[in-house]
Amino acid sequence: MNKFLLAVHVLAAIVAVGPVTVAASMFPPSARKALAEPGDAQALSTVRVLHRICRLYATVGVAVPVFGFATAKNMGVLGDTWLIVSIALTALAAVVLAALVLPRQTALMEGVEGMQGMAEYIEQGVGAGGEGAANADASRVGPRDTARLAMFTGLFNLLWATVTILMIVRPGSTTGA
Repeated sequence: MNKFLLAVHVLAAIVAVGPVTVAASMFPPSARKALAEPGDAQALSTVRVLHRICRLYATVGVAVPVFGFATAKNMGVLGDTWLIVSIALTALAAVVLAALVLPRQTALMEGVEGMQGMAEYIEQGVGAGGEGAANADASRVGPRDTARLAMFTGLFNLLWATVTILMIVRPGSTTGA
């Protein structure tokens, strides 16, 4: 049973966390491009897809600690220091993703969408009568926001890399590496 639980835990980590780390890393430069070229529908579409991937796989990622706890319980290592540190870092990574990465992605995506709307109004020669107020969020995001998001995304990725190393090396473990 241990091998099955461990296999499901590792597969869940690869399938769920892998796409989040990649898509989250791609989001800031894609958002920068979309902000620089407000009329580029492809850039906006890319930002939307990357955000959707992050949200979806973050939800699926809940399976990783669930199967991790089941594996650790079966192996009798729930009290081991390496596992406790891994659990704490996993919880911190989840908080970084949920509180810092995803909300900032949403704000940037909405800002890019607002800029796209403004670009369409300009192309159509429309602009009087309050359309600018409807797109006010677009002026609230910029390259500094993408840099800040990149920093939080890097922190999220670093936390997951550290957890992965701890899971492989298992310092002080008596169950073998």
